[in-house]
Amino acid sequence: MTMVAKRVLLFQIAATLLLASAVAAAASNTTAAIPMPGCPNKCGEFDIPYPFGIGTNCSMEGFDITCAADPPKPFFRTGNIEILRISLVDHEVTVRIYMAKWCKDQAFHANTSVDYPFLFSATRNKFTVVGCSTLAYINGENDDTDSYTSGCISTCHEESSVSEGPSCDGLGCCQTSIPTELMVFNTYFDFNFDKGNVESFSPCSYAFLADQDWFQFDKSKLTEDFGKKNNDRTPAVLDWAIRRPASCPEAEAHPETYACRGGNTTCLNSTSGVGYRCMCSEGYTGNPYLEGGCQDIDECQLPLLYPCFGVCTNKPGGYDCTCPPGTLGNATEYNCTDIPSKFPAPARLAVGSSATIVALGALISCVIGRTQKSKHKRERESFFRKNGGFKLYEEILSKRLDTFKVFSEEELQRAADNFDDKRVIGCGGYGMVYRGILDDQRVVAIKKSKKVDERRKDEFVDEIIVLSKINHRHVVRLLGCCLELDVPMLVYEYVSNGSLFEVLHPEHHASHLPLQARLTIAEQAAEALAYLHSATTRPITHGAVKSHNILLDDDLSAKVSDFEASHLVPVDEEEFIAFVQGALGYLDPECMQTHRLTDRSDVYSFGVLLLELITGKKAIYTDTAGEKRSLATSFLVKMKEQRLRDILDGKMVVEGGEQLLGEVAAIAMECLSMKGEERPSMKEVAERLHSLRRFR
Repeated sequence: MTMVAKRVLLFQIAATLLLASAVAAAASNTTAAIPMPGCPNKCGEFDIPYPFGIGTNCSMEGFDITCAADPPKPFFRTGNIEILRISLVDHEVTVRIYMAKWCKDQAFHANTSVDYPFLFSATRNKFTVVGCSTLAYINGENDDTDSYTSGCISTCHEESSVSEGPSCDGLGCCQTSIPTELMVFNTYFDFNFDKGNVESFSPCSYAFLADQDWFQFDKSKLTEDFGKKNNDRTPAVLDWAIRRPASCPEAEAHPETYACRGGNTTCLNSTSGVGYRCMCSEGYTGNPYLEGGCQDIDECQLPLLYPCFGVCTNKPGGYDCTCPPGTLGNATEYNCTDIPSKFPAPARLAVGSSATIVALGALISCVIGRTQKSKHKRERESFFRKNGGFKLYEEILSKRLDTFKVFSEEELQRAADNFDDKRVIGCGGYGMVYRGILDDQRVVAIKKSKKVDERRKDEFVDEIIVLSKINHRHVVRLLGCCLELDVPMLVYEYVSNGSLFEVLHPEHHASHLPLQARLTIAEQAAEALAYLHSATTRPITHGAVKSHNILLDDDLSAKVSDFEASHLVPVDEEEFIAFVQGALGYLDPECMQTHRLTDRSDVYSFGVLLLELITGKKAIYTDTAGEKRSLATSFLVKMKEQRLRDILDGKMVVEGGEQLLGEVAAIAMECLSMKGEERPSMKEVAERLHSLRRFR
């Protein structure tokens, strides 16, 4: 295959993967989310696409959904199983199911079943056991009532034998595959298995079926209450298809019941159980299960995906790209060039040698320019592939990332005035943040990092996918990214009032932020961190909780920013020193020893943040003698000496009284415990702060 043909194929693949995004950008009533006429298309903010539906005659048989209230959440009509995601492209449904748990004072197994047309995905799920000296089984049946049993043993007689992760290698964690077409299963423990003396470092054991992309093992899962943290439930993936008739040829022979509707659709035999699946034909996007649900894509409106350097003409299912009259070339590859004029011989002689030299020079410049442009284009394509661009487009296509956008390098350069220094709104060891204005006049924050951790490069798009799904009023939203550079750029919502650090510690005057506002900000930030730790599809450790990363909007509402879905800290000595310097005063002492961040690391840092709010001092502050001091250390000394008032902000004492500030200080004290397992969870912290404000 020629290089030109490869590039064309590359763009065709990218174009195919972004079909849903194209139509979503062109119209708000995306066809994939359209229900049957007269039927609701949402449960709260959750889209319900046909063949799924809520209510009588609103779904195909077996696809009935109920919408629970307060807050609205979708469930299967039978089985009381919560739905987290529906994909018409992958033909998958992600659900939340119960795990089995065995602790000293409690033990329970888990029974789970789904109805046809759903099957537990054998390619997406793993049976997982977490705990030391634990034997657990999974027993199940398929639609033909064929039975299946498998077990998994996790051993570790001492804590030091457990690896840090993330692999499940049988020490502290084990995993095994499940068979195809599983519909019913039961997970349980062998209570006769000798656990030995492991309760001090592995008090509970867990057995569950879960999406293999969701679970990542680390040592902390042995000591923490992993079940309680996840509400004793895990996300699992179901495959679905139209199960009757059993194949495309059989289905197409009965047009009155054929599920692929309205033309421009393609039928594919199911790869998980019998049945078939409907897809929109190439060049179309939407919902293939509805009449007229698959609509033509206007490729000419998407030049990044469907390149055309000439005249673009949309046509059903595709597009034509031709050079304008008087020019020639491959218009999908590069700019068209003028066809040379055929001068008569006397005119050619009159031009002379000087014109020939000029023409030759222009030709050389043109060739060099085209070569450089082609080289730059190849570099952008290479970075796009290397940074996981196609995987990201798959997510967009499956409507998992409805509001997420992949920006071109030129778009972000335009938005930030070629990254003019006047647009800088933040900087640090990580790189720079610029204030940008997009073509649609939205104001955004563009994060341009200096470099990316090579250990995380392969996981970059997986992290982007997780972060872009975060939807919490007190978390800064990730709006998009640019993958055309060696180090990708991230685009966030812009928060207008700067950081909490700037409000608490202004340069030329004392802070005017009242106590009530401080407690509100603390509660909101705690809620956001609790959400990141437990309410997302994959738990996220922030890793850099500090007042610089709590942004404030026009109403002084908190927005947590600059979080990363990583438990890693730099292993290179020089980089680790830079990391510590950036988190000075906030960094968990355990992290200093283990070089590993956990959710309890965030709790420690949040404790320091609470101290900033009630003392008015920075995490590293200068005392009256001109010496640099750690706020956390000074606080712990004052608490031990029972002289808390000496370190409190006098204005805060007048506003709230010593009793209220003492209660906040007590929460901070627990957050600052030297051992991570002795610290409260962020959910507990948020609840206690809410109680303080509520009963004040």
